[in-house]
Amino acid sequence: MMKIDLYTMCIVQDEDKVLLVNRPSKLGFPGYLGAGGKVDFPEGLTEGAIREVWEETGLKVKDLVFKGIDECVVPEKNYRYMVFNYLAKSYEGELLTDPPEGELLWVPIEEVLSLPMQSWFKRKFPLFFEEGTFEIYEVWDEENEVMLKESVKML
Repeated sequence: MMKIDLYTMCIVQDEDKVLLVNRPSKLGFPGYLGAGGKVDFPEGLTEGAIREVWEETGLKVKDLVFKGIDECVVPEKNYRYMVFNYLAKSYEGELLTDPPEGELLWVPIEEVLSLPMQSWFKRKFPLFFEEGTFEIYEVWDEENEVMLKESVKML
């Protein structure tokens, strides 16, 4: 039986800056990244994205723009996870003073890629600002810890 997990990531943009979470090592995936997480059944994808941003930042995002999908398949485990990526330029509320996932920081877009972050986020970040939507597809060999196939394209 195949297992599928659904996740979201939402980049919150305010003019020339974006809101990032500086995630500590103890939570996994350390470094800077966008807010997001697992979609809870039976909520919808955008509903999950809005909830995750609110839980992690204290902001209520609106007018989300779907930017693309990032998926990884692990054949040995009959497993697939899919990340639905959004950009939000409209929000309300105040940033949390003690955020659960790590320090929150507004960063100029042009400086983001110089920050410490996971390679997968560094690859994906510029795609949020391209015209159209993106598709990232990977096949991961769990046993040998190697990427068997990788495709990144704009649609």
